Amino acid sequence: MKDLKDVQLFDLYGALLTKSRRGVCALYYLCDLSLSEIAEEKGVTKQAVSDCIARSRAQLLSFEEKLGFARTLQQIAARHPELGEEIAELVSATGGKED
Repeated sequence: MKDLKDVQLFDLYGALLTKSRRGVCALYYLCDLSLSEIAEEKGVTKQAVSDCIARSRAQLLSFEEKLGFARTLQQIAARHPELGEEIAELVSATGGKED
């Protein structure tokens, strides 16, 4: 099961991942492909995909720990519920960009 927080972190910080990791995570988080489907598409093992996602997730969590964008956006949204749509648009506009 994909955690909504992981998807949000990918939206915010996905552009900071390597192109390879970003591609695997985009297939997993945004396209909702299974590990097996991604492995088949990428020509690697299911374990390699799982390892890539786990490492990427750890890196995304590290970015959040250091930069705190998700936490800040949540605080703003809590204080200003009327900005919910604008914040969601901002988050979706920042992540998942391909080079």
